[in-house]
Amino acid sequence: MPFPVVAALSTRASKVILVCAISSACAALLITEPFSVPHTKRHADSDDADALPAQPMSRDADASRAARSTEASNPASSAPAIATAGDAASSAASADSGASAASGASGATPASPSMTVRTVPLQTSFDDALQRLGVDPRTALLLKRSYAGVIDFRRDLRQGDTVSVVLEPSDVRGPNNTTANTTANTTADPANPAKREPLAVRVQHGAASHDLFLHRNLQGKPLYYTKSGTTTTPAFARYPLAYTRVSSGFALRRLDPVTHRWQSHDGVDLAAPAGTPVHATARGTVAFIGRERGYGRIVVLDNMPPYQTAFAHLSRFAKGLHRGSHVHRGQVIGYVGSSGWATGPHLHFEVRVNDVPRDPLTVALPGDGSELHGDERKRFAAQARRLSALL
Repeated sequence: MPFPVVAALSTRASKVILVCAISSACAALLITEPFSVPHTKRHADSDDADALPAQPMSRDADASRAARSTEASNPASSAPAIATAGDAASSAASADSGASAASGASGATPASPSMTVRTVPLQTSFDDALQRLGVDPRTALLLKRSYAGVIDFRRDLRQGDTVSVVLEPSDVRGPNNTTANTTANTTADPANPAKREPLAVRVQHGAASHDLFLHRNLQGKPLYYTKSGTTTTPAFARYPLAYTRVSSGFALRRLDPVTHRWQSHDGVDLAAPAGTPVHATARGTVAFIGRERGYGRIVVLDNMPPYQTAFAHLSRFAKGLHRGSHVHRGQVIGYVGSSGWATGPHLHFEVRVNDVPRDPLTVALPGDGSELHGDERKRFAAQARRLSALL
């Protein structure tokens, strides 16, 4: 920086003024020099910005500039603020990571409510056990028919036999008819019976267990099948009437109480009050209806080959029944009496297979032939396996 040449001064005051002037100029030079470069740089940045198209300023940019301004004005307080923000972000990331891990562990779907398994002993009858389990009467009748070809509940009950059912949570009624989702082996409240059918039923009969599983057809009708998708419902009912006792069983040789001779007894005698309705045990055609020596009034039905059934000692026949009539299972064909060689009112009931008499209480009865097929059977089998694991 050029300075004017000053003539030599003679006085002391002039020297002092000259030294002060030189010192002030040097100080101004030293102070101005460091800021001259940034000042030039700022102008250069402004020139570059003017050359670019104008862009709107975002809120993030405003916040960033405000933060830098605060940091410049108070650097001591900015460090803790940055640390706090970092800690919050880290905590949020940890929480998100934990939530993701939990979601992955649970399969990203909520767990379905557990089924309920209930078990009661077979004390008096199958009907009574189902009632204690809370099964409605219509479903109980369906289950009784489904098990008819497997177990004779009138004769085969043993001490220790049990019945178990698998119910959906909505089938379990609490004290106020509310739903309970707990799994336990308890006795249902008979006052609050389940409104829907059990998904699975197991009858533990001695060392053997007999399982049936619910399936609905396309019409929504409930049916029970075995694990393999076949029905156990027989085409034949085991018994043709509600009897009180078996007064005489099937025998190849016995002493006849009327003739007092040893001869075969080709059926069973089921004692019942006179006038008790007798039902056809399967679909068939009347092959004979009338009186026959020893049998008294008798009806013979030709059922599905090679089966034939006979009902003797009747007091009378059902109205409208004649030879060639078609009857269905459960249809009334006559009434209990003591016609023929009989010592009291009872029904003599026979089952013949290929014209050979068989014991009606133990003969193998054919099923009704219904079973599941294809994809429907595969889906049912998969469901049955899952339910079987709960029993």
